[in-house]
Amino acid sequence: MALWNKLLQSRPEVMEQIRVSYGNHFPMEVRHYLCDWLETRLLAGPMIMDHDPQLEIESARFLNELLVELERKATEMTSDDLITAKLRLIESSKNFRQLFSHNPSQLYSHLRNCLMFEKNMLCYPEECGVTQNSEFTQIFQALEELISRVRANEIENRNLKKKYEIFCCEVHEVTKSNAQYDIIDNQNPEHRDRTAQMRREQQERLQLSLNQLTGMRLNLVDKFKATIELTETVQQKVIDKYLNQWRMNQGLAGNGAPPSNANNLDIIQGWCEHLADVLWNTREQIKMVSKYRKQLNVDEQNLPDFLPELFSKVTGLLEHLITRSFIIEKQPPQVMKTNTRFASTVRLLIGNTLNIKMNSPLVKVTIVSEQQAQNTQQTNKCSEHTCGEILNSTGNMEYNETTKQLSVSFRNMQLKKIKRAEKKGTESVMDEKFALLFQSSFAIGHGDLVFSVWALSLPVVVIVHGNQEPQSWATITWDNAFAEINRQPFAVPDKVPWNRLAEALNMKFRASTGRCLTPENLHFLCEKGFKLQVPMPPTDDYQITWSQFCKEPLPDRTFTFWEWFYAAMKLTREHLRGPWNDGSIVGFIHKRTAEDHLLKCQRGTFLLRFSDSELGGITIAWVNEGNDGNPCVLHIQPFTAKDFATRSLSDRIRDFDDLTILFPNKAKNEAFDKYTTPSGQPKNKDYIPSEIRAILSPSNANNIGYANTPASQFMQSPDPSRDTPSVQSGYGIDDGQMNHMNQIPGMDNFDLSLENIDMYTSSFN
Repeated sequence: MALWNKLLQSRPEVMEQIRVSYGNHFPMEVRHYLCDWLETRLLAGPMIMDHDPQLEIESARFLNELLVELERKATEMTSDDLITAKLRLIESSKNFRQLFSHNPSQLYSHLRNCLMFEKNMLCYPEECGVTQNSEFTQIFQALEELISRVRANEIENRNLKKKYEIFCCEVHEVTKSNAQYDIIDNQNPEHRDRTAQMRREQQERLQLSLNQLTGMRLNLVDKFKATIELTETVQQKVIDKYLNQWRMNQGLAGNGAPPSNANNLDIIQGWCEHLADVLWNTREQIKMVSKYRKQLNVDEQNLPDFLPELFSKVTGLLEHLITRSFIIEKQPPQVMKTNTRFASTVRLLIGNTLNIKMNSPLVKVTIVSEQQAQNTQQTNKCSEHTCGEILNSTGNMEYNETTKQLSVSFRNMQLKKIKRAEKKGTESVMDEKFALLFQSSFAIGHGDLVFSVWALSLPVVVIVHGNQEPQSWATITWDNAFAEINRQPFAVPDKVPWNRLAEALNMKFRASTGRCLTPENLHFLCEKGFKLQVPMPPTDDYQITWSQFCKEPLPDRTFTFWEWFYAAMKLTREHLRGPWNDGSIVGFIHKRTAEDHLLKCQRGTFLLRFSDSELGGITIAWVNEGNDGNPCVLHIQPFTAKDFATRSLSDRIRDFDDLTILFPNKAKNEAFDKYTTPSGQPKNKDYIPSEIRAILSPSNANNIGYANTPASQFMQSPDPSRDTPSVQSGYGIDDGQMNHMNQIPGMDNFDLSLENIDMYTSSFN
């Protein structure tokens, strides 16, 4: 409850932002009374990304547990003072079951994003929208002003209609009178002067009425102009700023960025719906005034008619609003494997207005190439060509009365085949970008306006095998980080300042592992990327290219900077998350720098760093005493994911008695014991228990100087050539032998590298 307690003590505008972020369909009573459970359930465990296949399974489990927890909490509320809250929790349980049973990931992702937003609000309130509260207020006030103006214009329009009707009656009466005057003039010519005077007086009264009518109409036209101008200003801010930023945040979220409440989609939908109502009603009002003016058919002394221009402008604004409000709420996976099920959701932000929801528009999904995506954007017409076949790619949008959303979720799409473009130069299939094109059409009003809408997904890289993922994620990470708003698909710069790339790498590593990279970590990565020493902090003069990022191999290696970084991130996420989040793993540090640090420490001090030579490898460097009595640093051959599948890092550290203090001065038991595997008891007491142990093995005993220790006693690593000569491990060495080896001189004469070995030792009770 630490997070919720802190929020309750924050400023009112902070709590208001948080309330808005949860939306209308998630009562704050649920957040309050289930605060401990929600924070533990959603923040303590590993972060599941939106493209992870486990998301659906975890979301369904979470929804079931949430419903149980709501019912349990409601049962505990026996006090009369809590009767309202109890009913609220019971009602929420029913609503959640009804709304999210078929799409639990929507609720799971929404709540997880809200909690992440809460954390960011406490740490970075200005970045999360508190300072934008005044701008939000201005938009709401402007919309209220527009609604008020439309109502006032409607009243004036009705008054103008009455005036037109009265004027039409007056014109009719004048016409009748003129007919009578003509008869009188023909029958009594002597009365012509009198009838002419009466004609002039009648015409003057009619002209006065016409002038008043014209004045009312021109005044109303001026009000239409003012309404349209204010609407255009607000719409530009809503669409071009907030909705565009929301779209950009989708790409950043693909790199692990936290959600931003400043662009909350429910808020934007409310704005779009108000704008749609204002534009449609104004358009209808202009149409009515134009109709009356044409029916009147009188000369207004060549006064300019602004109504057609206003009608065209308001129709254009309405079309722009409708087409831009067709958005992809849940993006498809950006690295897409053929013949693998995936999901996506599209939503129309004005679906609650203009009776669009009554039509249940059909949405079709196709996959297009980068060139086809460019053509679609340039012509504003959906490409008739596709470059692949997608199963289950059509669906009708449905309106949810509770959430007030018009959307369709494609849950079982599958890419069956893909047609690729010809490659140029060093291009590979992992560099080629595609997009999913969502398209629909529907009519509004009485069918006089038909809109064709479309939306392109974030870029997608199509793969056929898992080993293509690393390079594919390089393409996607670069695109998500450096794409500009309203760019030509899918243009990105070939060179960017290092500091921008560092921000993207930090964001991705934090989302994947749970903890940010330190400035020292990022400086190490900078030097690794540029392959030279760089001042700290690096300036924007240091520009890194796409080729340096993921194409050029590192010096004396067969892999690139990105492949090395991706492997370290994957290893940390899958096997080292706990120690990394505790700060027990330095990880990103030069070998020489690690040695310099350790040589200043007492014997047995160790640190963990990612191997420079082995992808997804982590090594332990520790300080020992050489045969000359001076300290020396030794390195254990790298551990990889394959090694940790047998025995965890914490268990291996516990096995190595030489390792006593985690750099700089923390007892290893304090740092790693909570992650070690407890010794198990045999299910059958007739058996002797056994366990796997990791030990150090002097595989290069003849070179290192292990006296009287034949190398033939030890089983070598399956691939001892994967690094420089090292202290390895072996089978059949007990603790006594281990202690004996620790006392053997000569180990300070060698630069030892990394590797691990497992051994079965029996422990007798």
